[in-house]
Amino acid sequence: QLQLVESGGGMVQAGDSLRLSCVASGRSFGAYGLAWFRQAPGNEREFVANMNWSGVIRNYADSTKGRFTISRDNNKNTVYLDMNDLTPEDTAQYYCAAVFGVFSDWHKYTYWGQGTQVTVSQ
Repeated sequence: QLQLVESGGGMVQAGDSLRLSCVASGRSFGAYGLAWFRQAPGNEREFVANMNWSGVIRNYADSTKGRFTISRDNNKNTVYLDMNDLTPEDTAQYYCAAVFGVFSDWHKYTYWGQGTQVTVSQ
């Protein structure tokens, strides 16, 4: 079982960068696939990026490819999301999630953090 806690959100201007972190507590963090999702008010939860347990497989949504980077440090039980060239369309609550395997469907994820808010203004 894992507990996930996100941090690093905030209010920024368009073009700025942010790094989100998600620290896990529990066993076998290194065995889990990890992902970031986001949800804006009135919208469905949206896939942002994921990676498998080893980090060899990484996938991105079309809207984030080339701007966002997912990474993990298994020694620190942490997954990161580096976000560059942010736009107002990136404004949302961002969640990290974990599961055995790697998926882009949020329904398949077992463990979730509480979320961290990212707000991007013009």
